[in-house]
Parts: sequence; C-alpha cells; structure tokens
Amino acid sequence: MVKKTAESKKTEHKTTVKHEKHSKTEPKSEAKHEKAHKAEKHDTIMPELNIGMVGHVDHGKTTLVKALSGKWTSVHSEEIKRGITIRLGYADVSFYKCPKCEEYSVVPECKCGGKAEFVKKISLVDAPGHESLMATMLCGANIMDGAILLVSANEKCPMPQTQEHLMALQIIGMKNIIVVQNKIDLVSDERAESNYKEIKEMLKGTAFADAPIIPMSAVHAINLDVLVKSIIENFHASAKDAKKSPRMYVARSFDINKPGAKPSQMKGGILGGVLKQGELQTGDEIEILPGYEVEERNAKIWKPLKTKIVSILAGGGEVEKVGPGGTFALMTKLDPNIVKSDKLAGAVVGKPKEMPPVLSTLKLEIHLLDRIVGAKDQLVVAPIIPKELLMLNVYSMATVGMVEEVAKGKAVFKLRRPVCAEPGARVAMSRNVGQRWRLIGYGVVI
Repeated sequence: MVKKTAESKKTEHKTTVKHEKHSKTEPKSEAKHEKAHKAEKHDTIMPELNIGMVGHVDHGKTTLVKALSGKWTSVHSEEIKRGITIRLGYADVSFYKCPKCEEYSVVPECKCGGKAEFVKKISLVDAPGHESLMATMLCGANIMDGAILLVSANEKCPMPQTQEHLMALQIIGMKNIIVVQNKIDLVSDERAESNYKEIKEMLKGTAFADAPIIPMSAVHAINLDVLVKSIIENFHASAKDAKKSPRMYVARSFDINKPGAKPSQMKGGILGGVLKQGELQTGDEIEILPGYEVEERNAKIWKPLKTKIVSILAGGGEVEKVGPGGTFALMTKLDPNIVKSDKLAGAVVGKPKEMPPVLSTLKLEIHLLDRIVGAKDQLVVAPIIPKELLMLNVYSMATVGMVEEVAKGKAVFKLRRPVCAEPGARVAMSRNVGQRWRLIGYGVVI
C-alpha cells in the first residue's frame, strides 16, 4: 500500500493515519536504531543546511530529533529534570534512499534487505518551545534554513507558542516549513482528522498555507520515511557565497575540559554555530565581536577577541575547512573561562579588519504586528514609545534595547549589550507582556 502525506483531501489524510496506526509492524528497537546511527559516526560529509525543530512545549521536538538522528539533544541537567529543552540542541543526520524499493530512511540498511544510497546530510536545531524561552528560540530561528513545525494531535491547535513560532518564522523571512502532526498514536481517527482541519485553518493566510502536513508518531518512528522524503523534496540549500568574507554566527560556546584536568591537558574554548558566507579553515586567525565585557575605570566596556582556529569539527569528524551549510564547532586557543556556559553565544566570527561594525545604538525601520502573538488574549500591539524596553534578536544574539526616539516608522535603541550587525539585517522585537516577552514585530537595521 502506498503511503500518502496529508496535503489536502480529507480521505487522503484519514487513509494515512489509519494505515500508519494499524498496519505498521512494531517499530525498530531503540538499540538497533542507535547502532545504525553510530555506524555513520565517522562520516565527515559537511551538512548542507540547518533545519529547525519548532513548536509548543512538549509537542515532541526533541523526540523527533532522536528518531531522525539517534541523538537525544536534551543533555543539560535542568532539561533532563524538567523534561523540556532549555538550550539550543544540535544533531546531524544523513538521509538515504534504497534503489531497490525506493524507500527513504536515516540508516543505510533498508527494510527490504538492500543497501540504501546516501542522498544528503543536514543539521537539526532543536529549539525550546516554552514561552519563557522565546528569546532562545528566536536566536535559533535566525540560523535555520528551513523548519519543521510540530503540532500535537492530542491537543487543540493552535496552542499559544505554536502561533508565536509560526509568526517568528515569517518575521525572519523563512521560505519553507513542513508541519508534523505528531502523536497520532494517541488519538482516534476522528480526532486526527479534526486536528488536521485545525492545522489547515491556522496556516490559512500565512506564507505557509500550502505547507505539507505529515501525520506521525515520533516516539515510534511512524511515517519517518515519509518525513525524510518531504525534507529532501522541500528543503534546499540557499545560494551562499563561499568567496565572501566569512560570517559565522555563534549559537553555543562551551568548555570541554573536565574538572581537575592538568594544565598540560587543557584545551581551548569551543564555538559552535553556522557560516552564512565565506570559508574558515584550521590555522586561520579570527576575530570575535562584540567580544567580552570588562570593567575599566568604573565603566563596563566590550573588547574584541582574537584567536586562532586549532581544529574544526563538522559532520561527525575533524575537517580542515568549512563553508556555508550546517552546524559545526571551532576549537580555539581561547581561555575556556571566557566561553563556558554560552558566554559568547550571539557573537559574530570573521577575519580581522573584515567584520561588520559593533553597535551600541541601533536604528531600525519598524514593522509592527496588528496583535500580540502567544498571549491568551490577542491584544492589539500598541505603538513603541520612548524609554520603553524591548528585547531584540539580531542574528543569534538576544539583547535588550531602550527606545531613545521614535519618528516616522523608525526607532533608535540604546542597547544593554552591543551587537555586530550590518545594514539590512532583520531584528525580531518582543515586548514584556504579563511577565513574558511577546513577539510584536520586526525591524530592519538602517
């Protein structure tokens, strides 16, 4: 029986749900799944693009990353304790297609017994869904090339953060998304059909009205092959100039040294992120802006950082050079104390004397939404006023800006933390409403 994705017709969606729920044999055991993924561990092909997992809290984002990559991205102690994603998580996954039965998979061994052929490799970015972590989600969205929006079939759609994430993707200029209707194993066919209609209604009038909707059970890997096929067909790497001056957006920074390590065994700080343009290679001297905060003469100032790339980790192994594409990590000569606990998240990396300016004052052309997204009551977005504090997301950086002046659709912000940005960059703007940062629109750097 041929599987179908839930695109438009009522009968098609019901057939997919029914077939997948009742006709699937029991899913591959987790141990086998992890073993198959580990077989590809030393494959150092650079991922082509970054795909984000977004949606309301507890709708299955991290579980789907696990189903695709074999990796559980929630490793922070508080994430494990609370069962939610707090920091951005990353995992690479390779996609395969069997030439014999034409089935898609995330492992080279096909169910038919044949050997599947490698198609492409991508990086997955697991973003938080909790409303209090919207800033982290927006930072992640700015480094995504495409997104998978998860909607739980056993809850009413849309949930507040589902709407907010959908709006955030439009604001940053995302072109393509895939909607995963997750947890179909927990609902009846009638509820699955009703939920599908709710999803279609939510997408109506947005840039994603025709996005594919795929019914799934991430925990049982049901319809995983259908999702892989859809990712391959719908997401393509955008044109990025590898010859331009490099621009790396740092999403994570950390110290990999274990407590008690001897000085001779210590390794420099790690920077993780993506290259939007240009190339970086081992041995390159790099500059990191806005750098790090120090106090001099009773005043806090930001100083740029310069270091060398010791090694580059991408695609599951060490490589000599990276270009625009998926996520990777730079091992540097930086003091581990400077980078630990994501201290440099949001920074921009490039070649010295070729970097964008560091701005402590930001002038934006303002574009406000009609209503506040994500709040229980969809309040009208009031105009921006002087002295107001807004959260601003610039590339992978989150900062707070005080409005200094507003006039003719433009506003000037004094930033608490400076940013490294070029004219034309999009900036997501959020206002504190009910003790939560709520998305209210975007600005364009002038």
